[in-house]
Amino acid sequence: MRTFAEDAGIRLKDEPAPLFQLLVLCMLQAKPIRATVAVDAARALFDAGLTTPEKMAAAPRSQLIRLFGAAGYARYDESSATRLQAMSHLLIDDHRSDLRTLRDGAPDSLEVFDGVGPACATMFAREAQGVWPELAPVFDKKALSGAAKLGLPEDPDRLAELAADPANDYPSDLPTFAAYLVKTALGIA
Repeated sequence: MRTFAEDAGIRLKDEPAPLFQLLVLCMLQAKPIRATVAVDAARALFDAGLTTPEKMAAAPRSQLIRLFGAAGYARYDESSATRLQAMSHLLIDDHRSDLRTLRDGAPDSLEVFDGVGPACATMFAREAQGVWPELAPVFDKKALSGAAKLGLPEDPDRLAELAADPANDYPSDLPTFAAYLVKTALGIA
């Protein structure tokens, strides 16, 4: 089992570029679109070299829209291109291109960006809890839905205990376990 970040080709570390990439992925996934399509769209952006705020901000908007279309993310291509570039500019101008400046107060602090609401910020925290352990345990509504589908407790602390118990067959790290639950809820596990 892999996290959504891993599915998108992100090697998550507590460093500016992978954290930026994770936020891009979460912004795309927060739209009412299949998770696999959002992952494909994020991967297309990253494969095209758009892996930092500077590169995303400098890319022609038409390039983003073309990449989204090729990945099947056409319904939200224009609004997502606009928001990703605006987020990139704000990140460059106000945060030295580094999301770690928003670590205190995360996930709520991420809502400074247009297009990042509570659901998106929690998706980010769900994946980032592996590199920002103070966020843990994070299991968003979709993960809790997956837990219910499997007959597991719907309490984040109890789920974290299950992941930590070597007697269970669940992934032992929280981001992977949370992704497993989300994928279960979505029927793609």
